[in-house]
Amino acid sequence: MPHFTIEYSANLDARVVMAEIVEVVRKAAVETGIFPLGGIRVRAVKCEHYAVADGDPQHGFLAMVLRLGEGRDLAARKEAGEHIFRTLSDHLNPVFAASKFALSFDMQVNDKETSWKRNNIHDTLKAEAIDG
Repeated sequence: MPHFTIEYSANLDARVVMAEIVEVVRKAAVETGIFPLGGIRVRAVKCEHYAVADGDPQHGFLAMVLRLGEGRDLAARKEAGEHIFRTLSDHLNPVFAASKFALSFDMQVNDKETSWKRNNIHDTLKAEAIDG
C-alpha cells in the first residue's frame, strides 16, 4: 500500500505540469522494486490557501507524504525514499532555479492492526502478467 499524497501551493500550476510530477513519483516508486505495482497510488492536492515563510505569494511548496504498510526494513525504506526524493528533486530543479521553493518528503509506516484495505488490482495485474 504505498500511497503518496502530494500537497502543493497553487502557484506551482504555472511552473510545472502536475500530471508529470505524479507520473515521475509513480515511476520512481516502481524503480525501487520494493512496492507492489498494484498498490502504488499517487495523488496531488492543490492548496489554494497557503502561506510560506515571510508570506511572499511567489514562494511555493510541494510536500509529499508516503504511507506504506509494515514489512520493509529501515535500510530498504531509506534507500527507496532517497531514490524517490532525488528523482522528484531533480525533476523540480527548474523550479528551484527560478523561484523560492520548499520541497519535503516524509515516509510513514502504517500499523497493520489499524489499517484496513480492499483491493482487487493486485490479482488482476498478476493474472495479466501470467496470461501475457
